[in-house]
Amino acid sequence: MSMFSRFAMVMFLVVAATAATNDFEVVEHLNKLNKPSMKSIKSPDGDIIDCVHISNQAAFDHPSLKNHKIQMRPNYHPEGMNFDNMKVSSETQETINQLWHLNGKCAKGTIPVRRTKKEDVLRASSIKKYGKKKSVSSVAQPTSVDLDLINQSGHQHAIAYVEGEFYGAKATMNVWDPQIQQSNEFSLSQIWLLGGSFSEDLNSIEAGWQVSPDLYGDNNTRFFTYWTSDAYQATGCYNLLCSGFIQINNEIALGASISPISKYHGSQYDISILIWKDPEQGNWWMQFGKGNVLGYWPASLFSYLTESASMIQWGGEVVNSASDGQHTTTQMGSGHFPEEGFGKSSYFRNVQIVDGSNSLRAPKDIDTFTEQPNCYDVQTGKNDGWGSYIYYGGPGRNPNCP
Repeated sequence: MSMFSRFAMVMFLVVAATAATNDFEVVEHLNKLNKPSMKSIKSPDGDIIDCVHISNQAAFDHPSLKNHKIQMRPNYHPEGMNFDNMKVSSETQETINQLWHLNGKCAKGTIPVRRTKKEDVLRASSIKKYGKKKSVSSVAQPTSVDLDLINQSGHQHAIAYVEGEFYGAKATMNVWDPQIQQSNEFSLSQIWLLGGSFSEDLNSIEAGWQVSPDLYGDNNTRFFTYWTSDAYQATGCYNLLCSGFIQINNEIALGASISPISKYHGSQYDISILIWKDPEQGNWWMQFGKGNVLGYWPASLFSYLTESASMIQWGGEVVNSASDGQHTTTQMGSGHFPEEGFGKSSYFRNVQIVDGSNSLRAPKDIDTFTEQPNCYDVQTGKNDGWGSYIYYGGPGRNPNCP
């Protein structure tokens, strides 16, 4: 055998061994995420929803939660709750569902978990980074003066925000299916509850809807959550893709598709989200719609958020990869600017915060921020029907946003 042949054989064996190791690591990771189920439901969009016993969920793999006793209900709800039903914002009322509901439901005592597939993990740059945001640039930094540095991160936002001492936030947002230019970009609309500085110690709790081809393998609009206690470095993840969030609800699956979706100049479908801190236990609870208490982030996961949030943000975020030297055409929200208004633009309505007395109230001194208003913009307002509201979004690349 020639030296070249021996070298080729060695390289082949190295590549084969590396592939086998990587494959083993992927399977091992899938076994950690996909817990044994009591029942599995095939969703029309191709998802598989596993009904996992509540005590077997991935949350309890977290070192600080090994002996955690599940809190099956919050001790307190915020006072003054005025939850809108999940409905069309018009004269008719139609419920927003998740697609998997068409083919079954999970029994009480279990939670619905979107099954992670091998191809989901392989789309990530590494197993370690699967299910995670990439950096602190995922948060709008309205107090920063270095917009050039922010724009280089590729993440762009159009948000309204308040600063102070907060114990929760709430809003009703309409749901869209923004177009994504390429698979490594995403578009989301959410509530951020932040604590700490915009550096390595940032704490964040987030919830809303998103379109993310890299994460889910399609362009469906999905309900999601996120958390981190160290600025997206090592802690936290989307949905239930790591240990942390404890789910108690058997009806809503984190990461599952939402249906139906708002139509331009047509019916508007929206969802309501409330996140608040239990004054007794200190855990951060989340409610989806009217009566769907989903679960909680234990206070032990955080540093700054063990006390309170120092900033609340409502709005949208996209990734602008600028791969062809131009701004992305990935849309935010409906893909239309705020000034187009109801039925055309994306919105948050009945925007509220939870104060130190555990009461919901309209926020004071709402500010706005966007890195490039010609690409994505934001406006705020107030009226009797919607209370404090926000219109936001945009098309991305256009004649004024090259």
